Amino acid sequence: MASRPGAAHEKQEKDEVHQVAVHRETIRKEQRYQKLFTEYKINPFRRVHAISGKPMSWHDNIAEEADATFLSVIHYAALEPTKKYTEPQTTSQEIGWITTPLISLDHTDCRLNFHRHKTEITAYMEAAWRQKEQSTNLQ
Repeated sequence: MASRPGAAHEKQEKDEVHQVAVHRETIRKEQRYQKLFTEYKINPFRRVHAISGKPMSWHDNIAEEADATFLSVIHYAALEPTKKYTEPQTTSQEIGWITTPLISLDHTDCRLNFHRHKTEITAYMEAAWRQKEQSTNLQ
């Protein structure tokens, strides 16, 4: 980009009135979107590190009533995600979100229950291992 030879001198310096006007406009925009918070709460999603007090301090041993809203917020934050939300919030939570079995459990149905059976080979090996354990315990 080629600039004109007199372009550098065309730039005017900002006078004090112009600077004050810009400053007033900036403050007006900031105040338009500014919120004043007067009620402060603990973030329930941040871990709180409990620090024990001094053993002989009198102010640590004063019994105070617990704030019900504070306790409810802390207990709600400690719940598992399936009790907090109605649906998974991340794709990782989708795995294992539904924990109820798809079919009812019937232990008498042999199609889905494969119980261990004792055969001749397993009975023989069980007797052999029992004899080996007894011989090693006697020594």
